[in-house]
Amino acid sequence: MYISAIGQDSHRFEPEASTKSLMLGGIRINNIPGLEGNSDADVVLHALCNALSGLSGKNILGAVTDDMCNNRGITDSAEYVKAALATLGVIRLQHLSISIEARRPHLSNYIDAMKSSVAALTGLAQHHVGITATSGEGLTAFGRGEGIQVFIIASAFYPGD
Repeated sequence: MYISAIGQDSHRFEPEASTKSLMLGGIRINNIPGLEGNSDADVVLHALCNALSGLSGKNILGAVTDDMCNNRGITDSAEYVKAALATLGVIRLQHLSISIEARRPHLSNYIDAMKSSVAALTGLAQHHVGITATSGEGLTAFGRGEGIQVFIIASAFYPGD
């Protein structure tokens, strides 16, 4: 049977003077402040963790990632995704649809690199990772450039109990 889950996450930007790099979908984007958070605050990968947790029913963001970050010094969100993938068991991830709302940075030049990065991390073919981006027309804090919000729908095959 096929199952699906949604993941969401959002972070505000660090102050303009911050030296923290912006990480989105496992790639570094220069010339813009990073996002607030204990880890690298890669909002795309955090939303992915939540979607994977929705498939497996085992939460990764929270206690698991807090331990990884605060007690073991692991701040790379790709490691959190790997932990979430490990909870899938017999569930086989099939497709990801990623929607990013951000006024800044303009993301069209980064979408292919993000798709490649997420595909490599999850073991999916690149054509099974869809990424769209919108400015949100300034209607939300994300559309006004205060942070970035991401929604992900993860589709998977579950062979049953």
